[in-house]
Amino acid sequence: MIIELIKKRRSVFPASYNKEKISKEEIEMLLEAANWAPTHKRTEPWRFKVVRGSSLEKLGQFLSDKYQEVETNPKQFKVEKLRENPKKAAAIIAICMQRDPKESLPEWEEVAATAMAVQNMWLCCTEMGIGAYWSSPGLITYMDEFFDFSEGEKCLGFFYLGNYEVELPTMSRQPIEDKTVWLD
Repeated sequence: MIIELIKKRRSVFPASYNKEKISKEEIEMLLEAANWAPTHKRTEPWRFKVVRGSSLEKLGQFLSDKYQEVETNPKQFKVEKLRENPKKAAAIIAICMQRDPKESLPEWEEVAATAMAVQNMWLCCTEMGIGAYWSSPGLITYMDEFFDFSEGEKCLGFFYLGNYEVELPTMSRQPIEDKTVWLD
């Protein structure tokens, strides 16, 4: 059942990635899964920009440089982390959202639809044994300086992808009964 796959989903961070490539076909499968997320009024607001190869280094350098430019007191460890983490990934998918030009629905619904698209990709990653991590650094507000965006498009984060060999931790949740109210 899908509930078992959902319970196995984990964030796998770039520090755990090995150098093994992820094929274009595997990434296309993830994107196809994303494309089947629920979408109110069929706006299909999700947009993706796949960063691979030498573009990973360019993205890391951009993030590191931008952080040093906008931060009044940049921390050296963060400068290095921003520069190095993208190079550890096999690919990064920039998670973007295209706002409906007619604004026929609230923006939060398009953000939610995009998040569901990411969840679809993440569940496929779990099934395929690919490590994944959604990062939403404050620097995403500057991504229009790195990517070409359409009018009304914005970046919501980065979906890091990488193969890994580490054992993933088991997790638990507080009981759903503590979070549910039944009205009969």
